[in-house]
Amino acid sequence: MQYRAIGVVRGVYEPADPQQLTRGVIRTASGEAIEAVVLGRLLTLMRRHLDLAQDHLWVVYPRSRDPEGLHLQMVGVWEPSTLASEADDPSEASGDALPEGDDYFSVRGELIYTRPETGDLVIKVRQQPRADGSRPVPFKLQLKGEVPLQHLRHFVALDLRRQGEALQLEHCEVIAPVATRGSRGGKGRREAPRGPERRSAVSRPGR
Repeated sequence: MQYRAIGVVRGVYEPADPQQLTRGVIRTASGEAIEAVVLGRLLTLMRRHLDLAQDHLWVVYPRSRDPEGLHLQMVGVWEPSTLASEADDPSEASGDALPEGDDYFSVRGELIYTRPETGDLVIKVRQQPRADGSRPVPFKLQLKGEVPLQHLRHFVALDLRRQGEALQLEHCEVIAPVATRGSRGGKGRREAPRGPERRSAVSRPGR
């Protein structure tokens, strides 16, 4: 029952300002321009080793900005051949493709809203405490797919595929009920979706 929200998106990263790479869009082969920000050590990797005119398989954390929008936090790139060239180890150069394929996302968290008739889901994801001991506010992901009402307030593991700016459910595994606090346990009804509320520079989404 470890919370998670990570995936991969293939495309060309286009910074809003060529001198400041931290904000921009990932432009996919099918033409979407998905809002994105660059986090952590990926910024150094991009400046020193990546040709930003080429497409790459970016490792990203998904966030929901509005019911129809997807925002990506870029944390890595899945490109073993690039790392192999840096390490002079040709054995690492094969297999840049992921077995899950492009646009795969893995999300694990609490199902707090489901409406099977419209195919709408909301998952609450909790984050690890920061180094200073503070706890980030949980965030909610708005997803597409059909999960029965009886699985509300359960911890679920979802395999999803990006379709445009939506993450579409491919497989759902129900893990266990999520414990409720105090005596407020009877909340089994749907919770309406609300607005929006990290691995190394090179990593991959695991199952």
